[in-house]
Amino acid sequence: MSLLALLLTVAYWALIVWIILSYVVGFGRLPWGHPVRRVFDGLASVINPVLAPIRRVLPPLRLGGMALDLSPLVLFFAIAILRNLVA
Repeated sequence: MSLLALLLTVAYWALIVWIILSYVVGFGRLPWGHPVRRVFDGLASVINPVLAPIRRVLPPLRLGGMALDLSPLVLFFAIAILRNLVA
């Protein structure tokens, strides 16, 4: 496995963990010092700058009183395509 394939795999799993933790943090109302909150904030500081350009092109869809952010899904597809090209 090449280094690039390994980095893309790590990015893929980091994105999955970030999405799961966003639900835990959002619904659990975890305090700032909680270890899960620290992991989420650390991942968010790396993932949000990558998602920001995608969000500018594809803003969240409004669904009544909430919004559906499709940028992580686009990033999943981009990582999957890059992983297949590298492999």
